[in-house]
Amino acid sequence: MNIGQLCNRNPIAVRRLDELLKAAQLMREKHIGYLVVVDPDVADQSLRPVGVVTDRDIVVSVVARESDVRALRVGDVMTQQPAPLEKALREMRRIGVRRLPVVGQRGELIGVLSLDDVLEVIAGELQNVAGSIRNERVIEGSLRP
Repeated sequence: MNIGQLCNRNPIAVRRLDELLKAAQLMREKHIGYLVVVDPDVADQSLRPVGVVTDRDIVVSVVARESDVRALRVGDVMTQQPAPLEKALREMRRIGVRRLPVVGQRGELIGVLSLDDVLEVIAGELQNVAGSIRNERVIEGSLRP
């Protein structure tokens, strides 16, 4: 299974110095709970993921602590060090998250992998397996009356 093919190729990104309130408003506007935090790479004009910020990060780190959201930047609450592509699922399990940024060979942001994407593909594959077993029984039953 190729993770690069499964991921959402249009991730919504913010920068470390963006206002946290603006990031939260962006999540609301786009109906998402996860933003990739990027730094621009001036050499090749790509975006390098440096972390993520989730709606849960905002609730736990800001709202629950009654912090002033207007005084904070995305970098103040983001989770750093997105996982490498080849370890994505293992890393998701280890750190207990449902989404990870996907980076290319040069470290550029490619997309976001979610467990929903993975489950959709796995469900389709399981449907094919179940169909194969079902058809085997039907075919064998018609050949050996």
